[in-house]
Amino acid sequence: MRQEWFDDARFGMFVHFGLYSGAARHEWVQNYERLTDEEYRPYFDNFDPDLFDAAALAKTAKETGMGYVVLTTKHHDGFCLWDSKLTDFTSVTAVGRDLVREYVDALRAEGIRVGLYHSVIDWHHPDFTVDWNHPRRDEENAHALNEGRDMARYREYLHGQVRELLTEYGDIDYLFFDFTYPESKDGWEGKGPQDWDAEALLALCRELQPEMLVNDRLGIPADFVTPEQYQPTAPIVRDGVPLVWEACQTLNGSWGYHRDNTDQKSPVLLVQMLVDSVSMGGNMLLNIGPDGRGAIAPRDAATLAEIGEWMRLHDRAVIGAGHAPFTPPREGVYTLRGDRLYLSLFSWPLGFVHLPGLAGKVSYARLLNDGSWLRTSVSDPDQQADLMTPAGEAEGTLTVHLPVRRPDVLMPVIELRLTGE
Repeated sequence: MRQEWFDDARFGMFVHFGLYSGAARHEWVQNYERLTDEEYRPYFDNFDPDLFDAAALAKTAKETGMGYVVLTTKHHDGFCLWDSKLTDFTSVTAVGRDLVREYVDALRAEGIRVGLYHSVIDWHHPDFTVDWNHPRRDEENAHALNEGRDMARYREYLHGQVRELLTEYGDIDYLFFDFTYPESKDGWEGKGPQDWDAEALLALCRELQPEMLVNDRLGIPADFVTPEQYQPTAPIVRDGVPLVWEACQTLNGSWGYHRDNTDQKSPVLLVQMLVDSVSMGGNMLLNIGPDGRGAIAPRDAATLAEIGEWMRLHDRAVIGAGHAPFTPPREGVYTLRGDRLYLSLFSWPLGFVHLPGLAGKVSYARLLNDGSWLRTSVSDPDQQADLMTPAGEAEGTLTVHLPVRRPDVLMPVIELRLTGE
């Protein structure tokens, strides 16, 4: 199955980089500020990614414990980071660099799976029709802008660019299309699967890269679903069938570099989100937005370094792990890898943590950060609580005895070896 590596990796890096990185105020800046192509052009004319170092990016991802990376080959503004023969609106034209080539080579050198993001939206293309999502939608006589625009020609361009990416850069493991919006709004139509000829586009992907995972944002079912900027509260199921899913999350409130957005998620919260996703059988794709020169911002690098140190000690609770068929205690969540059950503790209880249904099923318990064993016990369910003895737990509950001091890590994890009984 093509998603086996994906289910094993569990943790990936999203990279949003483009002309908007120099604008430094959100990757949708052209849309939010209603910029015309002429007003947006200075970001192309002055694009200078002199500090974009794909090898350093790949190394950072690996040190953070990520098994795959996904780069924006083209975002909604239409600017391409590869040597496309179908447009001159590219990094090769701007600075003589094929950044996608540098990126895929660097990932393969580190043994990391290669993912590409590709926007099916293109505000720069002259045949892409104005709609309620387009930067020019509020102009006087905006509807007249669509005279002469031809989505059939745009579809040919879209499919041609996808063909370039899937034939010129070796084996691609993952493709994130973005995005379909079929609903009408403010007197404008949206764009649905028919606008991309989604079935034919997915078939092209299957033909050129049969082992590649494709997301669901063409508006038709594919390999995995992509909850964005929220955490599911249970495994995702459709018509009784569990779905492969990946929560994509930002470090702050923006995907592209946003100099003035300081709404930064803490490393503790991000690790909690990661194990929470894995506990429900999902992945987490954590985004960074390199700055206008292509460097990882210091605040982001510091966060990734803290997560990487936690992963160095606790990655077995994430990589190759998944949903566990046990009810976790209120203090945390379980992940399961083979015969090892991992309890990630979101809060640190005083003295004990009680695990329903695990009495007689665990051969040892230990803290994962230092390998120190923890004493376990099973209380008589009929025992009355007194001054010194914990009691009142349901039959079959395993009690793990904890030190008073919480381990000095982002989130403590207890490893429990199951006996198979």
